[in-house]
Amino acid sequence: MVSKIDSNKSRQKRHARVRGKISGTAERPRLAVYRSLSHIYAQIIDDTKGVTLCAASTTEKDFTEYGGNKEAAAAVGKKIAERAAAKNITEVVFDRGGYVYTGRVQALAEGAREGGLKF
Repeated sequence: MVSKIDSNKSRQKRHARVRGKISGTAERPRLAVYRSLSHIYAQIIDDTKGVTLCAASTTEKDFTEYGGNKEAAAAVGKKIAERAAAKNITEVVFDRGGYVYTGRVQALAEGAREGGLKF
C-alpha cells in the first residue's frame, strides 16, 4: 500500500532542523513566518527571553482583503516592518518556517525589506 506523504509533517521537520541553527537575540530578533491556506502571519521574536516583540497578520481587523495571495503577504511584510521600526528594530534573522522561499513567503520578505528591515 502506498501511503501519502504528510507535507505539513515534512515542513515541521525542516523547520525544526533550521531552528537548530538560527535563533533570535535582543540585538537581532527572528522574523518568523507561518502561512495557512487563507492567511499569512509574521512575528518578530526574541528567543533569549522567549518574547514576541511585534506581530502582523491578515486576520487583523484593519485588513479587509483576501489574505491568501502575494499582495496580502507583501502588505503584512510592510506592516511588520513598520511595527518593528516603532520598536527600534532594524535587523532581523529571517525564519521561513520550513516553507520554500517562493510565492507568499518571498513576497512577505520583500515587503519587509521595502519597509526597512535588513536580513
